[in-house]
Amino acid sequence: MARLSRDARFDGLFFVGVFSTGIYCRPICPAVPAKEANVRYFDDALSAAQAGLRPCLRCRPDSAPGSNPWLGKQTSLNRAMSLIDAGVLSGPQAIPMTGLADRLGISERYLRQLFHDSLGTSPKQYALYQQLMFAKQLLHQTKMPITQVAFAAGFNSVRRFNEVFREQLQLTPSEIRKASSESQLPMQGLTLKLAYRPPYDWHHLRSFFAQRAVPEMEWLDEHSYGRSFELGSGRGRNSDSGRDGDGDRDIVNGRDNAGHAKGYFCAVHSEREACFHVTIHLAEADALGQLKGSISHIRRILDLDADMLTIGDKLQQMGQALPRVSPGIRLPGVWSPFEAACRAILGQQVSVTQAIKLLGQLVADYGETISLNERMVRLFPSPEALMDASLEGLKMPGIRKEAIRALARFVVANPEANIDDWLQIKGIGPWTLDYVRLRGQSLPDVLLVGDLVVKQQLLANLSPEPSSRDGEPAEDEDPKAAKKRAQAYYQGLSQEVLLQVAPWGSYLTLQLWNQQ
Repeated sequence: MARLSRDARFDGLFFVGVFSTGIYCRPICPAVPAKEANVRYFDDALSAAQAGLRPCLRCRPDSAPGSNPWLGKQTSLNRAMSLIDAGVLSGPQAIPMTGLADRLGISERYLRQLFHDSLGTSPKQYALYQQLMFAKQLLHQTKMPITQVAFAAGFNSVRRFNEVFREQLQLTPSEIRKASSESQLPMQGLTLKLAYRPPYDWHHLRSFFAQRAVPEMEWLDEHSYGRSFELGSGRGRNSDSGRDGDGDRDIVNGRDNAGHAKGYFCAVHSEREACFHVTIHLAEADALGQLKGSISHIRRILDLDADMLTIGDKLQQMGQALPRVSPGIRLPGVWSPFEAACRAILGQQVSVTQAIKLLGQLVADYGETISLNERMVRLFPSPEALMDASLEGLKMPGIRKEAIRALARFVVANPEANIDDWLQIKGIGPWTLDYVRLRGQSLPDVLLVGDLVVKQQLLANLSPEPSSRDGEPAEDEDPKAAKKRAQAYYQGLSQEVLLQVAPWGSYLTLQLWNQQ
């Protein structure tokens, strides 16, 4: 039984409510296991809290890897949760519920119904609980002042933070702080433990990143990966009153950079602890309002919330289509869809090595340089920096240069547009958008059917015997007709494979790349 064996592979997939003590735990909790008669199991921490239980101070449920068991079944719900986890409903840059529904392309009523049917709660309540769990993690793992913790978690006043914390978690922030021993200060670099569920193929992920790393923007060694980042709009809230609605001090007063963050992170892998020790350096202390969003990006880039047992079982069912499955291969993300699109455009019709040379030149020519904690790093160029850039330092066809400029102009003019709208830009096609979905958004069900390696692997392992291959040209058949028939055959074949492996097409793509 996973609870009794403390199996880390199930960490975050369920939570254990112990009604004899009134607490809920992760399945890996080091405490003496409770009697089964006193235990009830919950799919998520929020459900346990709603049952009147408080979080365990030993195993810290706030530190468990995320779990999305509905992934691939309710896309709108998953997208909503991702946006909420990144902080869109909290803090000085919060958007209203109608704004979240608009971004998802659904009605506010349907959005509320999705949350009620799947989680038994409202989007606001889910957002509030995520804020509290993030604050609890900061209280446990850092010695940031409680005021800064409240701000970083998206609260606008300390009094409101204290009230909600006690009401929802049956603990006070001060009680959490007294139970903690870590001593990381934000301006010295804030270090958090980000857990995952094994298996985790760090060697594969590190090799993937190393082959595509951009000098001064990314760096690696045997056990770590780091990179610079920029997040947010740069337009924070600046209140003249300095007071919130209930008379408490407004902790975001005067923080013009609350909605914007520049910095870098370094993630050090610990296989023994099944986690990464991630240190984040922010260029401005006032950027703490973007801390939660930054951590959400880091979790996505390192693919820390994947359930590799479920994914592995699905891939194993592919049989001859996947001669071997390498356990623990994760999706290697990049910081933003815009960066992923630029990588894809620069990589058209050239080798990976040449594409990274072009990318490095782009970053060197147009990326902002910042000095932070005695390290000089370059940021990936913003759309504003590239929309009218000459790109004369890039040795590539002019049509691809114009595609980058056109994309930058479109993103600046339409910051909330769906990436499907990028298809109207000359030089951006379906393969580019799929690459953005795979690496820039880390969507789980993207099979890159237009990728040459994926195509070769699928045809080599799935095609019938040569005598019966629908894709084989017949004698004296017109070459154009044969090509068209072969394309139709592969399209049908790849669609069958995608349906068979859904919702984990992205992981099949990585596995097929790994087979070459």
